[in-house]
Amino acid sequence: MSDKNTEPAVDKVDTSYLEGLVGYNARRATLVIAESFLKHMAVHELRLVDFSVLSLIAHNQGITSRQLCATLNIQPPNLVGMVNTLEKRELITRRPHPHDARAVGLHLTPTGKKLVRQAEQTVTQLEDDATARLSAAERRTLMQLLRKIYA
Repeated sequence: MSDKNTEPAVDKVDTSYLEGLVGYNARRATLVIAESFLKHMAVHELRLVDFSVLSLIAHNQGITSRQLCATLNIQPPNLVGMVNTLEKRELITRRPHPHDARAVGLHLTPTGKKLVRQAEQTVTQLEDDATARLSAAERRTLMQLLRKIYA
């Protein structure tokens, strides 16, 4: 005896609407990459934002906290604790800014440089793995399109 109020069971989930959304697809891709990132960066005790800050300092020795906040869209109070932690780990140092007496430039220590080199190599490999099904041209196009959304 069947109950007329019972809804039918779903055999195959229809995701077609969601798959037509940029945000849904971007988030799904982010989850795949972020999961791999967290797993591989745990050995370095780095979160994504820590890695981003260290990488920017590595490629912009003397960058200021204000520049980091603007580039990464981080609120200054959130960056202060992070910079303090990175400094306590002896990964970065603060030095007077050469052109602005009120500002302090951030620099990697030798330990920080070594860590960033290792972490960037790892991230490059995991991104290569995550995008292995894309051709080089498709990967470049994807990057260009994504930057058009946020830049």
